[in-house]
Amino acid sequence: MNPIKIISTAVLIFTLFTSCSKDDYNLGSEAVSPFVRFNMLVSSNNTPLIYPAVNAALVPVSSFKNNSVKSLKIPVTLTSSTLQKPVAISYSISTTGESDTYSVKPLNQVSFVGNQLSDTIVLSFDKRWTSKQKITIKLEESSNPLINIGNLNSQAINNIFEVNLDDVKTTYTFPINRIEIKGEKGEEIMFKVNFPNGFIPSEINENTMFEFLNGFNYRLTHEDYGTNRNDITYRLTLLENITNNDVFYQSTITLANTATYTNTGNSVLQIIKPIKSIRDTAANTAANFYDLSNNFYLTYGEHWFERSGACAWQSYTAFTFPVVVSANSENAILYSDKGTPNTADDIYHHAFKIGFNVSSGSLTTNSFNLKRWFSNESASAINSPGFNIISALEFFPENGNSKKRGTVLVIPQNITIAGTNGKSYSISISGSGTYSEISAGLFEISYALNATNTALFGGTVTAQYRLYNSRIYPKPDPIVASCTKEISL
Repeated sequence: MNPIKIISTAVLIFTLFTSCSKDDYNLGSEAVSPFVRFNMLVSSNNTPLIYPAVNAALVPVSSFKNNSVKSLKIPVTLTSSTLQKPVAISYSISTTGESDTYSVKPLNQVSFVGNQLSDTIVLSFDKRWTSKQKITIKLEESSNPLINIGNLNSQAINNIFEVNLDDVKTTYTFPINRIEIKGEKGEEIMFKVNFPNGFIPSEINENTMFEFLNGFNYRLTHEDYGTNRNDITYRLTLLENITNNDVFYQSTITLANTATYTNTGNSVLQIIKPIKSIRDTAANTAANFYDLSNNFYLTYGEHWFERSGACAWQSYTAFTFPVVVSANSENAILYSDKGTPNTADDIYHHAFKIGFNVSSGSLTTNSFNLKRWFSNESASAINSPGFNIISALEFFPENGNSKKRGTVLVIPQNITIAGTNGKSYSISISGSGTYSEISAGLFEISYALNATNTALFGGTVTAQYRLYNSRIYPKPDPIVASCTKEISL
């Protein structure tokens, strides 16, 4: 027997049990002894990783600074082979502050059975804490004495987890800014109010959080909160018929800034019954301006803008998408049946509407070249959802069926743009123009956009645009008109 090899093996075993590395958290059935520990993974922006998300680069933490009133999920993991009998691990919990600030489930113990080797302790907050405090959770005893409490090392045992309740700021926002209705009495629509940092149910009061400007009668109720603290679903029920096709009806709901909740992102929701225009969906004008087979499909715009003290056309691009609607929506056209006989998964698009957006994530595109309107703007969709206008332009074909020309409407709505300094502005937009096929397959849209905000523009400003569905188009001639200029937010 080689004595050098014996010494090396002994050192290796000692190192495995006394050092701390990510391998300690990945021991399986080959571990010398099964062990249980807290397994809270936190991303670099202090956001807990929630199942089924995974990140092999993260190591469990022993404490967490909590500045949200959302329920906090704290995973507890047992490293073991398949269990022959259920295992219960008791835990204790204490706080340096008010004990009624939170509630906890499951109470007193977590459990494991068979291949289910993970359980979760959930802290729920039904009361806003008034000062910073610490909640300490400690794994105590196992119903199976062979299971070790904590990691098999001395550097990161993870048998104790601390939650530090820090200053909390609660905000709310509308995920969308506009809903169209048919206008029939009894019609119901659903919308959400999102709470990025959660909400306390006892604090919700629609009389203080909403400001109403109503153009028709309706009833507003909310769905049961349940255990959800991310959003509230509201049900709007129309109490009268507003089906006159020649009249535009609108009501708005605005999120107010209250003592406990401040608005962010979209703060105004418009509920609209538009003027009805008879159009033949076979024209399908919108389809000329998007291509879902190309993730990077763009439309190409020209904006009459001030450059070096003079007005000139400024080129820009924006990602363009169809407006997805339900099968029974007016002017809906089938895009895909997904190759199945099941109609429930069919996808419909509005034949006469397009929007500017990104395919996913929190980035933004350059709707109406708005990013050039401002300096110091926040390009995040969370802060400036107005850079992504999901339903932006609507087409009205000549005679209701022309595939070559017609008029275009900038869909009236309120959009929100914010600066990197935290200042946020709600801007009302509207406008109109014309469109035509100027050569085979090449469409030009010529329109004016009106933008209203007293703080930014002193009232309403009007900008001139051209928009094309191909990157190769004739450069528009200069025009005699005032132009917009950059404003610092």
